[in-house]
Amino acid sequence: MKPNVLVVCGPTASGKTALAAALAKALNGEVVSADSMQIYRRMDIGTAKPTAEEMGGVPHHMIDVADPEENWSVARYVEEAVPVVDGIMARGRLPIIAGGTGLYIDHLIAGRRFAPFEAASGLREELQARVKAEGLPALRAQLERVDPEAAARIHPNDEKRIVRALEVYLSTGKTITQHDRESRQVPDRYAPLTIALSFKDRADLWERIDRRVDGMMERGLEQEVRRLLAEGIPPGCTAMQAIGYKEIAAAILEGRPVSEGADEVKLRSRQYAKRQLTWFRRNQGTHWFLWDKIPDFSSALAFSTKLAADSGLQ
Repeated sequence: MKPNVLVVCGPTASGKTALAAALAKALNGEVVSADSMQIYRRMDIGTAKPTAEEMGGVPHHMIDVADPEENWSVARYVEEAVPVVDGIMARGRLPIIAGGTGLYIDHLIAGRRFAPFEAASGLREELQARVKAEGLPALRAQLERVDPEAAARIHPNDEKRIVRALEVYLSTGKTITQHDRESRQVPDRYAPLTIALSFKDRADLWERIDRRVDGMMERGLEQEVRRLLAEGIPPGCTAMQAIGYKEIAAAILEGRPVSEGADEVKLRSRQYAKRQLTWFRRNQGTHWFLWDKIPDFSSALAFSTKLAADSGLQ
């Protein structure tokens, strides 16, 4: 199947934003962010959200679509992003899916349908109340009876996923394992041409990550986190668990020097980059462009546009 979307992925601080914008200009495209934290409004510095200058007049989608109090999932992301991608195609333009959240990218490409959930049913609240009253092991035991495959996959202390698996079974009559199996039998919605960025020398990526964190601190990451806390955003909510926010918030709330939090951000970012590289390397069809010490975006653009032309991508 001929590719109909372009994916630009890679670890944090690898240059995805700049390349995606340049490709959008060269290929009549629009960018669809696949970053699980750039969806949140008022969280700009720590998520490395592209500025208007960095966007360069290119339409960017799936940025600033949620409030920090909201708890988005990959299912919600796919639900919102699929119409965006389809709309770009309908306008005769090229969707460029750019980001570092591999789970979001993979599920968006698949257009994967998720087990239904009716928020107004109250079932999730009932199950959460049971956790408090009976303890999580009781619900896990029930899951082992109705869906032993899911119980084997889910960590015994993962309350969120245990509750979700039971919620699916009790509301649909099908196990979450069966839902997942059926959804994977459906062909992918999109055919991607995937380009991944990284550095030839891992040490250069670590250095770039450290410089990025230093830049975030200079631009006011501490003040951004303090403002969110002052607005009443719970430190334990999904948005505040993002790398950069969690560590700085902890330093503030514990009365430690914020510089310690910044050092933790660097460490966690490097660890996250390793996980991203592992994730993206699973796809053997990915075309890697590896930077020397200093990224050369003109070369990356030439490499990418030739790939697009050779692949028949508009």
